[in-house]
Amino acid sequence: MLETWTPAGLHEFVARQIAGHFGTRRGRAIDLGAGTGAFAVRLRELGFDVLAVDHNAGGYKADLPFLELDLNRSDFAEVCGLHSFPLVVAIEVIEHVESPIEFLRNVGRLLTTDGLAFITTPNVDNLPARVKFLLRGKIRAMDESSEPTHISPIFLDLLRRQYLVRAGLRMVQHVLYPPGDYHWTRRRYAWAFRLAARWLPGDGLAGDNHVFVLAQREQAQ
Repeated sequence: MLETWTPAGLHEFVARQIAGHFGTRRGRAIDLGAGTGAFAVRLRELGFDVLAVDHNAGGYKADLPFLELDLNRSDFAEVCGLHSFPLVVAIEVIEHVESPIEFLRNVGRLLTTDGLAFITTPNVDNLPARVKFLLRGKIRAMDESSEPTHISPIFLDLLRRQYLVRAGLRMVQHVLYPPGDYHWTRRRYAWAFRLAARWLPGDGLAGDNHVFVLAQREQAQ
């Protein structure tokens, strides 16, 4: 099994979401920011014809087609193939890029008319993140003790109102991982956050990772 650098269980969770949306439908898939290729292999096991993309060829270990490409390029969709993929996946990638809107715009350019994109990113809207910012003025998963290449926090409200509109995409589904819980929070505090999240307004208060399912905006509703 190939090494992964994502939260434990996230790959399995996203794979179940993909299977639920696609049913028996299959076709080409592109895994952006593929890392070692662990999720690309999982997509192949689901029956997709996969192209893996990453800026670091040295870390890629899977026996699947691979393209070395900087996802900060404004034209990376043209290099990969415009409107060629019914499935686009980017697990814990968008927070690493310099322009999230440009990244999402390219995701839309990769999608076929009826395609879906599955994008995950750390949840900087949840209750532990809000408390951390209130007490310390630090964005959770984005501070000096976090992965140093995390440079673009994705806030749910801005994504919905601004990013997706400007990128020509729409939200098909939004789910959180782990559902109703926290993996990154100490157990002695997590119960209080879980309880508060049930009563406070907002749909991003629990869960450590957003999972966004996106489609082209002009696709039939």
